[in-house]
Amino acid sequence: MKSSTLRQLTPVAAFYVLVLATPTLLSHDYYYLSILNMAGIIAIIVMGLNLLLGFAGQISLGHAALFGISAYTTAVMTATYGLPLAVGMISGVGLTAVVALVVGMPVLKLKGYYLAMATLGFGLIVYIFFNEAISLTGGPSGFVGIPQFQVGSFVFDSDLSYFFLVWTTVTVVLLISLNLIHSRIGRALMALHASDKAAQSMGINVARYKLFIFVLSAVFAGIAGVLYAHYLSFVAPSSFGFHFSVQLITMVVLGGMASLWGGIAGTVFLTAMPEFLRAYENMEVIIYGLILILCMMYLPQGMAGGVSKLIALIRGRFGHVR
Repeated sequence: MKSSTLRQLTPVAAFYVLVLATPTLLSHDYYYLSILNMAGIIAIIVMGLNLLLGFAGQISLGHAALFGISAYTTAVMTATYGLPLAVGMISGVGLTAVVALVVGMPVLKLKGYYLAMATLGFGLIVYIFFNEAISLTGGPSGFVGIPQFQVGSFVFDSDLSYFFLVWTTVTVVLLISLNLIHSRIGRALMALHASDKAAQSMGINVARYKLFIFVLSAVFAGIAGVLYAHYLSFVAPSSFGFHFSVQLITMVVLGGMASLWGGIAGTVFLTAMPEFLRAYENMEVIIYGLILILCMMYLPQGMAGGVSKLIALIRGRFGHVR
């Protein structure tokens, strides 16, 4: 086994051991497990968004909509039409990927604020559709009766069993993402982030790589949407609005752009935070906005960058003592 591969696998293996030990560390407290389940589902979206924003430099305010498309699709397939869960999963993730492909081809020609506004517009259109297509989505009241996640005869009907399902998926997505960024594709994405023109002069097909990473991030959002719908057995448009897109961007920035590990940490932190700020529930978007501003001012490299600086400082102090 190559040393570079071993360096990637070792922290992921250690991470998964921590995942397996977490329920015991939490004394199987189902309240905290439910929070971590939601954090894990969102972390899957954040990893995809981090590949898009942190590595390729392409912003998206439409990933909440992509997340919702998958959630509603699997809900309709399994609850309305009574089709098997596998069909719902494939339909949800597949439709999300197709929508991302169709939207991405024209939209990814834009840059900066124009790209942000275009993806925001897409998100708003999807949000309005969720609210207005009452016969299909249930409208503002939401869609109920979604069956629980099931593999064979085993039903994931508890927070504990779902915890292992979600965080195993997180680990797999993390491993795929780490392999991607350390590959030729990852190097091409970093070149895109630095400069489109420079990347093109190096022979990189800019449009193709932008579209690829946008669709891949949508697939991750689609996987998360399936897990979300079958975990809560209920979906509503309010879960897929603009505020959630802001929340996703905040998680990426807080964790550290171009840091998958930081993105997971930022997601867990910001998912748990509302539980301690229930008195300010109506100010959620404002609080996320303030965190985003403060992070850009004082922690431009996010939590991951802050930890790296702290480690370097400690090493410097110990080195000085020696």
